[in-house]
Amino acid sequence: MGHTIIRQRRDPSRFKLLLIALAVGTLVTGCSSTSSNSVRVVDRNNAAPKRPVVTTGQYVVRPGDTLFSIAFRYGWDYKALAARNGITPPYTIRPGQAIRFDGRSSGPAPVAGSTVVASTPSSSIKTTIIKRPLDSTGKPIAAPATTTPATTPTTPSVAPVVATTAPAQVPPAGRSTAGWAWPANGVLIGKFASNGSLNKGVDIAGDLGQPVFAASDGSVVYAGSGLRGYGELVIIKHNDTYVSAYGHNRRLLVREGQQVKVGQTIAEMGSTGTDRVKLHFEIRRQGKPVDPLQFLPRR
Repeated sequence: MGHTIIRQRRDPSRFKLLLIALAVGTLVTGCSSTSSNSVRVVDRNNAAPKRPVVTTGQYVVRPGDTLFSIAFRYGWDYKALAARNGITPPYTIRPGQAIRFDGRSSGPAPVAGSTVVASTPSSSIKTTIIKRPLDSTGKPIAAPATTTPATTPTTPSVAPVVATTAPAQVPPAGRSTAGWAWPANGVLIGKFASNGSLNKGVDIAGDLGQPVFAASDGSVVYAGSGLRGYGELVIIKHNDTYVSAYGHNRRLLVREGQQVKVGQTIAEMGSTGTDRVKLHFEIRRQGKPVDPLQFLPRR
């Protein structure tokens, strides 16, 4: 029995419409699938939990500790920590004394460990050159005078060591409108990060032994190497609100209780407590780290 084959002629316009309909349907299906199975994006810079202020337990004072260094280590404003422990000005403490963080009466057991996190330079930031002007003798030029009455500082008889390599770019000299000046010459290799596990200040790379300057007038409240991760460290109290810290020095040129002026050489840059020659610089407002670049002169 024969079969009759009927060939139907395709309509090109209908075939094109069918292809368009199928393509649109595929796109709609794909969008629905994407919305129902969305991929979660995680910002790794914010993945680490923020480290809170220590509010439990106690710390037993060791030789070389000061109230300011303890407050700095555990994220406290020194006045708040003093008030919690009934310590009055000039905030003198002694080895073996228990400093409580929870407001309870002192107990025998100290808090183990340290909450200070070593600074880690960022490799993805834009390189910035920092340079303070020097006079013909190689000493830093003094910053412009202010109307604030100043006390005469007692400076050690050590000549500042000047960096031998001149950076290619020079930022403006002098102080910022807030009264701060750059603490060292060099390349900015690490910026502030607010996460508890990241940089609490800025890192400035330079030459071994070059001078580190006080960023503002104040009083030295700590000079030593007792804070893990900071190496040879200087902390300067500027007023009841602000302190600044200068870490990883090779040698300290000031002592606790000494008054210093902005631009005064307080240390020699080094690599103590870290893997390269650099200055780690922090500004803290009522015990909390803040971005130093918001206070220093613009580059």
